[in-house]
Amino acid sequence: MARILLVEDDPRIVSFIKRGLQAEGHVIDTAGTAVQGLNMARENDYPLLILDRMLPDMDGAEICRQLRQERVGSRILMLTARDALGDKVGGLRAGADDYLTKPFSFDEFVARIEALLRRSEMQRHESRLQVADLTLDPATRAVTRGGRSIDLTPKEYALLRCLMESAGVVLSRTQLLNNVWGLTFDPGTKVVDVYVRYLRRKVDEGRAQPLIHTARGAGYWIGPGPDRPDDAADG
Repeated sequence: MARILLVEDDPRIVSFIKRGLQAEGHVIDTAGTAVQGLNMARENDYPLLILDRMLPDMDGAEICRQLRQERVGSRILMLTARDALGDKVGGLRAGADDYLTKPFSFDEFVARIEALLRRSEMQRHESRLQVADLTLDPATRAVTRGGRSIDLTPKEYALLRCLMESAGVVLSRTQLLNNVWGLTFDPGTKVVDVYVRYLRRKVDEGRAQPLIHTARGAGYWIGPGPDRPDDAADG
């Protein structure tokens, strides 16, 4: 059983989802506007938010961005009538964990919720990541270096976490695109390289010891040493 926040302005969908999830044993709080949903998500530690993409007062993607910027760690399942790939990618890049197009099978809906709740529970028990004096706390999404807080966007945070979870191992651009952006193809925008530059400015700039390194022709890795690790995988 979990306490879940549903942000949806269509009363019929609210009734359908609420009755169905209550039958599964969950407690459902509801919000009919983006502003109300934002306030409730900030004030309560929900493991999961179910968020409509098209709300009357704000786009659901903007809600995701605001919550991730504020380091709200709830898993987010976004619902939408838009089925274009660009809309899905936009929602995921904004910070959503999963994306489901209306109309949907309730069985699939429940299965995705169960998967997200498992990930949320695992996150609560994850230990803090550390590389040299750089730390990342998955529970609070707080990142510090040398005791000083580093403010990251949701995608910067996801990229840093991916690198730190494989500290000392070279990750290819393809691996990073798949793990951080959920893409199985290279969109040809050099998005990985751009975000690595963003991270370097925040994590390494002005530091005597850089931590984020380039393995030429192979990818990127994070670690305290300047040399490529012996166990690196070109990937």
